[in-house]
Amino acid sequence: MTANHEENTGPLLFFDTGVGGLSILREAQKLVPNAPIVYAADYSGMPYGMKSDAELSTRIPLLLGRLVERYKPQLVTIACNTASTIALDVVRSVLDIPVVGTVPAVKPASLLTETGVIGLLGTRATIRQPYVDRLAAEFAADKTLIRFGAPDLVHAAEAKLRGEIVDQHIIDNAVAGLTSQENGQDIDTVILACTHFPLLQDELQKSFTRDIKFIDGSQGIARRIAYLTSGTIWPEMPENGIFVTSGPLAQLTPYRQALAEFGLTKLEKL
Repeated sequence: MTANHEENTGPLLFFDTGVGGLSILREAQKLVPNAPIVYAADYSGMPYGMKSDAELSTRIPLLLGRLVERYKPQLVTIACNTASTIALDVVRSVLDIPVVGTVPAVKPASLLTETGVIGLLGTRATIRQPYVDRLAAEFAADKTLIRFGAPDLVHAAEAKLRGEIVDQHIIDNAVAGLTSQENGQDIDTVILACTHFPLLQDELQKSFTRDIKFIDGSQGIARRIAYLTSGTIWPEMPENGIFVTSGPLAQLTPYRQALAEFGLTKLEKL
């Protein structure tokens, strides 16, 4: 996909199950700070990591089709690793605008590690995907990649954004899921293969006994978004962003303060 050099005033649409995609939006707003934003959270479908591939490959394109019809975005970012690894190709085939996906950052992690042992935290759906096997074979064939599915981290990240205290036991269990495996004590780099997980990076580091290099794809995705929209003339001042949910609007009340920090002050129901 080449850069878009035609004037297009449509917003950027970010899609996730919950607030995890804010880790992507944060980096994107550093590069395109005045871009109008629509952030869609499929709360009624959460958690994706526990759903079948068949269910998600049907659900996600249908939801994104409705969102694109309503908000007329110029670009869609699937800010969810699980959704991307399962449904990205299908979504691209049905939408006629650029679609940016989120995939585990295996390649940069393989360049960062000094011990040669890399941890990967994701949802259960993400870590079982053949796509991850292919990334490992292509970019980390001479490394040890240790995977662990940690769905409870999604709920911990959501709790943190609601202003609640994070349950450190959830964090410790996720870290132990990596370090208790063979060669796990040698992990020096951890791929955060769920967009919720960067929101818990400080808590995760506390649970490791050594300094860890955490890596996710957010900065690379932000650069891709900026490139694909490089011809856009953005508003001189950022507009109030829209947060749309497939769940009850009342569910968003505890998130209002956190969402406002991203300029997402208009709350709507899908």
